[in-house]
Amino acid sequence: MSAEAPDACTGGLRRVARVVLLDPADRILLLHGHEPDDRADDWWFTPGGGLEGEETREQAALRELTEETGITEVELGPVLWRRRCSFPFAGRRWDQDEWYFLARTAQTDTVADGLTELERRSVSGARWWTCRELERAHETVYPTRLAGLLRTLLDEGPPATPVTLDTEIV
Repeated sequence: MSAEAPDACTGGLRRVARVVLLDPADRILLLHGHEPDDRADDWWFTPGGGLEGEETREQAALRELTEETGITEVELGPVLWRRRCSFPFAGRRWDQDEWYFLARTAQTDTVADGLTELERRSVSGARWWTCRELERAHETVYPTRLAGLLRTLLDEGPPATPVTLDTEIV
């Protein structure tokens, strides 16, 4: 969730790389987040964050994954989905252009040693989820259709080209 200034090339949208990280049992890793001053306003989300400097989306995906989870043994795959979203968080509105990369790992222990100060105040842990658990979850998960997207990915494999998801405005 690293913050950066809006980029004129993307119309003021924050460029973000996210990771759909799967373990050998096809479980997906999600982070548990909440408003910094309200732990009851919570949700689950994929690791990832904003690009820094001149880094590529691939570089940002791997850097963010390492910072937020400590997982470095990763095989980064193709971009699965693209999404634009807008949401309030920590007293401001975030407008983002997100790319979701498929990645696989056998490393399932997580250590969040590289969190920013804001992330330390708003990320309370990580959990590996099965697709079935996601389908039955009553918690808020972003992107909102993640359970169905994951089911399609596991059943059909990665799409030939990235799928553009519906814009989400919270």
